[in-house]
Amino acid sequence: MISHEKLQELIEDVVLTDPAPENEPMRQYYYIKKARQYVEAERVRLGRTPTCCVVTFGCQMNARDSEKLWGVLQEAGYAPCQSEEADFLIYNTCTVRDNANQRLYGRLGYANSMKKKNPHKRVALCGCMMQEPTALEKIKKSYGFVDLIFGTHNLYRFPELLCRMFENRRTVIDIWEDTDRIVEDLPIERKYPFKSGINIMFGCNNFCSYCIVPYVRGRERSRRPEEILAEIRQLVQEGVVEIMLLGQNVNSYGKNLDPPVTFAQLLEQAEQIPGLERIRFMTSHPKDLSDELIEVMAKSRKICRHLHLPLQSGSTRILSLMNRRYTKEQYLALVEKIRARIPDISLTTDIIVGFPGETAADVEDTIDVIRKAKFDNAFTFLYSRRAGTPAAAMENQVPAREAQKNFDRVLEVVQETARKQVARMETGRAKALVEEVNGTDPTLLTGRLSNNILVHFPGDPSLIGRIVEVELTENRGFYFLGHQVVEP
Repeated sequence: MISHEKLQELIEDVVLTDPAPENEPMRQYYYIKKARQYVEAERVRLGRTPTCCVVTFGCQMNARDSEKLWGVLQEAGYAPCQSEEADFLIYNTCTVRDNANQRLYGRLGYANSMKKKNPHKRVALCGCMMQEPTALEKIKKSYGFVDLIFGTHNLYRFPELLCRMFENRRTVIDIWEDTDRIVEDLPIERKYPFKSGINIMFGCNNFCSYCIVPYVRGRERSRRPEEILAEIRQLVQEGVVEIMLLGQNVNSYGKNLDPPVTFAQLLEQAEQIPGLERIRFMTSHPKDLSDELIEVMAKSRKICRHLHLPLQSGSTRILSLMNRRYTKEQYLALVEKIRARIPDISLTTDIIVGFPGETAADVEDTIDVIRKAKFDNAFTFLYSRRAGTPAAAMENQVPAREAQKNFDRVLEVVQETARKQVARMETGRAKALVEEVNGTDPTLLTGRLSNNILVHFPGDPSLIGRIVEVELTENRGFYFLGHQVVEP
C-alpha cells in the first residue's frame, strides 16, 4: 500500500496528452486525473463543488468497497456528503437476501424523483446485485435513468468508468462474469481514522446451496501476504490501532498462493507489526477452522477474543442440504475445542430459519445447538430464496407463516442465551477502543471490548480512537456501563 502523498505524486505526474497506460494501477491514475477535468467543469457550471454520496448495503466487504469508491470520488474532486440529494449518488448493492433487492428498488424510485427535479444529478449502481442477471435485466428495463452500472469484479476500474459516464449520454454498463485480478494501490477514504477493514481475499469456493455469493463475487483469490502486511504497516503509520481482516471464508486464505500460506501464519506475521494493537477477522467457516488457528488465537496478545462462526442450522440433515460439509456433532465438538483452549472467547453466529424441507424437529436441533454452544449473539434470518442457487429449485419450500413461527422461537432462545452469556461476565477492569460519542446520551462515549461487547462511559471526545482502561460497573444485558480508569 502506497502513502497518500505518493499516490498524489503519481497522479500529478500523469500526462493526459499521452495514451492511457495499459498497466494497472497507472491506468486508473490516468483516469482519475482525467475525471478531475470533468468534475471541474461541473464545478464551474454549478458555481460550487459537486457533491457525492455512497450508500452501502450489505456486509463488511461491501463497506470496504465503498471506502474505495469514496477515495476515487474525492481524488476526482467531489465533496463528500451523507445526503442522497448529492450531485452524484452511488448505491453499492447487496443481494444475499431478497429484501436487500427490494430496498434498492424503493431507493431507486426516490432517486428518480430527485433526478427529475435536478437534471444534472447522476446515479450509479454497483456491487453484488449487479452481478445477478435477473436483477440487472430488471434495472435495465425499469430504471433507465441510471447513468452507470458496474459489478464486483471490475471495481478497480471505477475511475475509467467514471470518465465513460461523463462522456456518454446513455447508461454505461460494464459487468464482468469473473476475474482473477487483484489491483493494489488505489485511493481509499476510510470511515474511521483509527480502525480499518483489510481485504485479504476475494470470492468464495464453498457454494452453500442457499448462497448467491460465489456467483456474484467469483472464485477465491488471495492477496499475497507481503501486500497485506505492507498495507497494515501503512495503516499503522496513519494512526490505525485495530484492523479487521476480511474474506468470505478467511480459513481458506492462501490455499491458491504459491507457495501456500495459512491464515494462522498470516495472523502470526500481522501480530509482529509494532503499533498494531488489535486484530479482528471474519468470516470463519466451521468446516476448515484449524487447530493451528485456535492455537495462534489462544497465544496471541493482539487477536481479539471474539470469533464469528456461522452455524446456519443445527440439523445435520439440513446442513447436508445446505452443502455446509459438517454435522451438528462436529460443530459442537469444534465449539468445545475452542472454549477449552480460549475460555474467555465470545462466540457469535449466523442462523437461517425456514430452509426448504425444514421440519419442527430440525428447528429443535437448531435450538439445541444454541443452548449448548451458548452464543454471545446470533444474527438470525429467514431463508431468502435466491434465483440461480440450488436451494431455490428444491421442493418443500417452507410456507411463510410456518417459517416466521419457527423464526420467532429461535430468536427467543438466541436472546435468552445471549443475555445469560453477557451476564456471566464479571464487572472489573477491561480495555476498550473508544469508537464514538454515544448516539443516545452525548455525555457518554462508546467503546468496544476485545470480546466485541460495548461499554458506555463518561469521557471527552478527544479519547475517540484510543484504547483506554475502563472499570465495568454495571451489566445491562447486552452492554456495560462504566467509567474510565485514570491512574494517579
